[in-house]
Amino acid sequence: MEHIVTVQDAVTAFADWMEPTDSELDAIDAEMPGILADVETLDVQIALMERAPTGPDQRRVRRNRSRVLAERATLANRVTAREVAA
Repeated sequence: MEHIVTVQDAVTAFADWMEPTDSELDAIDAEMPGILADVETLDVQIALMERAPTGPDQRRVRRNRSRVLAERATLANRVTAREVAA
């Protein structure tokens, strides 16, 4: 009979008493507009898998891609500005 052994780090890494630090929460907040833009883009892509895209659908896809790129550029500029200031 073989014993099943868990890896302690993997088990405790997600323990209830371990919460994200303030800096980790700030990083998540800073990236949230980009994350939401990606989610919206995925929603559009999933909706278009079920039917042929129409003119408004194609505009929605382009608008969402532009939003994702804009959010990524904003985040990159923020990171670059912090690096220059440091």
